[in-house]
Amino acid sequence: MFAIPGKQAVSMTDRAAAQISKLMDQGGHKGLRIGVKKGGCAGMEYTMDYVDEVAEHDEVVEQNGARVLIAPMAQMFLFGTEIDYETSLLESSFKFRNPNVADACGCGESINFKTVDELQADQGSA
Repeated sequence: MFAIPGKQAVSMTDRAAAQISKLMDQGGHKGLRIGVKKGGCAGMEYTMDYVDEVAEHDEVVEQNGARVLIAPMAQMFLFGTEIDYETSLLESSFKFRNPNVADACGCGESINFKTVDELQADQGSA
């Protein structure tokens, strides 16, 4: 939907691709759908759900055996995002490096996106 020829909507680090592939294999799922929903202290939250069927309008990104599907409503918010998987002493989790985010809450679970004017200004300065 919001594709640029020759450029994937999102990218994954090798760690993220390995973890997504592992999760797919464990549950026999066809992929992991990512999206956004209203919520959290900054306004929006990322969502991640197992997928057993690819919807007609999902954007599909495949890398090293991992398959990520982007819900249609979320495609414009997630374009250009890098998905990583980080492990520390206390937690392991997916991290989203999203150039479209204007602000995030302190815990990093909730985000607020740039306005159209801010995104256009970013494109003009690139």
